[in-house]
Amino acid sequence: MARQDQVLLLEPQHELKFRGVVRITIWLRVPYGQFVLSILRITMCPGPFSDVVNTTLKLANPTDRNVCFKVKTTAPRRYCVRPNSGVIDAGTSINVSVMLQPFDYDPNEKSKHKFMVQSMLAPPEMTDMEGVWKEAKPEELMDSKLRCVFELPAENEKTHHDMDANKMMSSNLLKSESSTLSMKSMSSTLDDGEVKKIMEECKRLQMEAQRLREENKQIREDDGLRMRKSNVMSSQHSSHSMVKEEGLSLRTVALIVLFFVVGVIIGKLVL
Repeated sequence: MARQDQVLLLEPQHELKFRGVVRITIWLRVPYGQFVLSILRITMCPGPFSDVVNTTLKLANPTDRNVCFKVKTTAPRRYCVRPNSGVIDAGTSINVSVMLQPFDYDPNEKSKHKFMVQSMLAPPEMTDMEGVWKEAKPEELMDSKLRCVFELPAENEKTHHDMDANKMMSSNLLKSESSTLSMKSMSSTLDDGEVKKIMEECKRLQMEAQRLREENKQIREDDGLRMRKSNVMSSQHSSHSMVKEEGLSLRTVALIVLFFVVGVIIGKLVL
């Protein structure tokens, strides 16, 4: 008996397209007086598929019954599918995210990867979906196949990225130049007396910071000396108490011996 036609509506129907990306990240070092506000950093993908590429597969259920589905692939290690199985309620749809894992792309190699969407009508009272799939008859299963297509970034897209990068670099350069000019103009407006006052204030603050560091160091040393003294006193007290306990124990032993000798003498006298 022939299989049933697929009841789910797939979008796309026949091909899953994965478009490569070109990532450019630019950070420009901007001098601001004697400081640096940012760092120049250019990050580019070494290949169009050196990062995760995501595409979406939409599954719609136009029927009046719930439908179970599974998404399978011929290259399970190269793709991550979420969700890869489940139940689509009647009259609803879901989006399946298909993520292509990074790999070294060879333009001369044709993609042979394929996906299959398998489905079946859900029983009226379903509690164990795995059990339903195991007990399903071949004529109850429906499937649709899609092939994978790898698309390279368009040339105008690369040019657009390069133009954006050049714009960012030129704008950042203009900002850095204006910042440097503003700092120079600000320093030129200060006369020698104001500059001298500022230098004296900086020197005073440095001396104050040095004094505070020395005070902090002295406080730490005093605390350490105090802790060492307390430890010595506690050890002396413990040794004194141990000597006292030993003296008490010797006295007790002497008294016991004395009582024993007196008892022996009294016993002999009585006899």
